[in-house]
Amino acid sequence: MEGKEIFLNKKVLIFGIGISGIAAAKLLNGVCDIILYDSNKNANITDSILKDFSGTVILNELKDEDIASVDFAVLSPGVPTDLEEVYRLRSAGVKILGEVELAYLFERGQVVAITGTNGKTTTTALTGQIMKTYYQDVFVVGNIGIPYTQMVSQTEETSVTVAEISSFQLETVQKFHPRVSAITNITPDHLNRHHTMENYAAAKFAVAKNQTEEDTCILNYEDERLRAFGEKLSCKIIWFSSARRLSEGFFLSGDEIVFVEGGKEQVLLPVSELNIIGRHNYENAMTAAAAAVAMRVPLDCIRKALRAFKAVEHRIEFVVEKNGVKYYNDSKGTNPDASIQAVRAMSTKTFLIGGGYDKGSEYGEWIDAFEGRIKTLVLLGQTKEKIAKAARERGFLDIVMAEDMKDAVNFCSKHAKPGEAVLLSPACASWGMFKNYEERGRIFKELVRALPDGEV
Repeated sequence: MEGKEIFLNKKVLIFGIGISGIAAAKLLNGVCDIILYDSNKNANITDSILKDFSGTVILNELKDEDIASVDFAVLSPGVPTDLEEVYRLRSAGVKILGEVELAYLFERGQVVAITGTNGKTTTTALTGQIMKTYYQDVFVVGNIGIPYTQMVSQTEETSVTVAEISSFQLETVQKFHPRVSAITNITPDHLNRHHTMENYAAAKFAVAKNQTEEDTCILNYEDERLRAFGEKLSCKIIWFSSARRLSEGFFLSGDEIVFVEGGKEQVLLPVSELNIIGRHNYENAMTAAAAAVAMRVPLDCIRKALRAFKAVEHRIEFVVEKNGVKYYNDSKGTNPDASIQAVRAMSTKTFLIGGGYDKGSEYGEWIDAFEGRIKTLVLLGQTKEKIAKAARERGFLDIVMAEDMKDAVNFCSKHAKPGEAVLLSPACASWGMFKNYEERGRIFKELVRALPDGEV
């Protein structure tokens, strides 16, 4: 653990006063001088945030004299590295860290880091559950909802930290060195921040950049970018595939997940024993199992945890059945590729609620996945016209525009027939209408559960 020594008697600027920024400030409190900074002059600074915190709070404008006094700047995940304020800090010689990098400097145990465009939250939760069947002290942190900096001070040499790491968090890693890393897949996302697919992929690849021959990286064999990336790695690789047999690693064979090691092939379990549906979730299960194997968890422990695992909230989450119609919450489907997986998991005619904040995504492949599954597309948010145009160009015409989530849910409840389904899977971010995808999902569930049984 290097953290205290690195920051002792230094001044650190925490950029972003959200949950990650506050956790970072608490981790460093008493170790160094702290400035809490947010470019939003209306940032909500409550008494609970300032409790037991000794430092300075700066909102809106970061002056040159403030920058001149700073040794380190810790960026919250939502702070782009190309902001003018970050450029000014870097030009002044301030060392730039991310919240994940900061936490890692205080880490005592082993780290399993999971990233990818889609599936990383479910995979992280699955991996954490598997690890808990074998290791006594397991911490599940990161983009999954609990800041790494919030928990790292509790780690010990014998503990395992399972961390979901986003591309935003990986932009600023330097010494971050997981014992096991995993990249579930790489498809277009967050191009409004990374600008190009090359930049976005490079951020994802950074999860393994410090790994050595003693470490392991889990990769999706069906992702061409990851196949090429794997050729450059010096660490061990465990491949997984949902489309072909592999000579080593995990693969889907019919309705069974198979594991091959040293030429010995054995069935891990039939997918019918899982409580999560869809090929993408079978890939998530294989990723988690591979990470566990790399951490020397026995296969019996892996099987036990996989059988017990329930779907992550907001990811193809069954909510309720009303009037013979099943409602599913996939608010975590914040990009087209994620939503494609949810659409493909539907086994009956479905009303799909989509739309939201525009991250620069294209929706053609998403709409192509509707065939035979989506009956009606109900759109809301900033992207609704863009998506509707793309849908009409592909011949999908059953489109309804909704004012808000309540309007969308009410329309679906009035028109969906018994035996059909309603799926919230927006293919877009939640910003502009909701604080985050969690709030969007919770509101959807509240509205659905409030629907009357019987005639609507």
